[in-house]
Amino acid sequence: MTGGERVSKNSDEVVRESAGDGYVPSARRIERERVKRARARRATALAALSTLITAVVLFLVITNSPGWPRTRETFFSAEYARKALPQVLEGLLLNLRLLVVCGAAVLVLGLLLAVARTLRGPVFFPLRALATAYTDFFRGLPLIICLLMVVFGVPALRLQGVTTDPVVLGGSALVLTYSAYVAEVFRAGIESVHPSQRAAARSLGLSSGQALRFVVLPQAVRRVVPPLLNDLVSLQKDTGLVSIAGAVDAVYAAQIIAGKDFNFTPYVVAGLVFVALTIPMTRCTDWITARMDRRRAQGGLV
Repeated sequence: MTGGERVSKNSDEVVRESAGDGYVPSARRIERERVKRARARRATALAALSTLITAVVLFLVITNSPGWPRTRETFFSAEYARKALPQVLEGLLLNLRLLVVCGAAVLVLGLLLAVARTLRGPVFFPLRALATAYTDFFRGLPLIICLLMVVFGVPALRLQGVTTDPVVLGGSALVLTYSAYVAEVFRAGIESVHPSQRAAARSLGLSSGQALRFVVLPQAVRRVVPPLLNDLVSLQKDTGLVSIAGAVDAVYAAQIIAGKDFNFTPYVVAGLVFVALTIPMTRCTDWITARMDRRRAQGGLV
């Protein structure tokens, strides 16, 4: 058989492949691969069956409960869902704008804080102390309290030239809180880079700043992409908290409709919309994480 030719038969028959190096898989390996495929199919079938059975049991338990008719009318009304969906989607545009603007600000501020915390030398001690105090404070402060303090506290000061827009103030509170978390992610990535990388850069004539910019930070950022994406997923959900300031986002739009007739279906609609946005971002994060793990295992990622 010449190189490049391929003869394939069904899974129950012998499969031989011949590459340019003349490699032919043995019968034992072919049988092992067939058994692995059979086990994978059996495991998939069992998983699908068990999932279906669980879903059916939960459905029967919920729908046969005494309070299900009233719950269905209050939380799962198709009429109120159709009524709420356009307004919820209109308010969702505000959440998306907040995600884009606040996400960019969080990444920039978080990176600056992380770099400040990793600066070396006694002259940078005040900067390191301030960055540490900032991250410790806002990581410990609940987000809802930070939002209340910024949204209602800043306008109470009556400062000249300071906005009282609840969207801006709510977004600022999100940036203050999430930049502290992102800073710790970036700092972990920077400290994970081996000191020999910095030493090698200095030996080539780069200054400390150049070594940090061109050698350390590129490696650190690549390593922390998955946790950064997880933080952005959390930020996307928490943009709904700006509704406490009166900003008409998806959550507040649902609250307005629910408050008229005391039907909570609009809240369910808003929740499902956020879930529909979060799942693709989560799957993208998982895909990037798996891809980076494979590259690292193959030695293709420093």
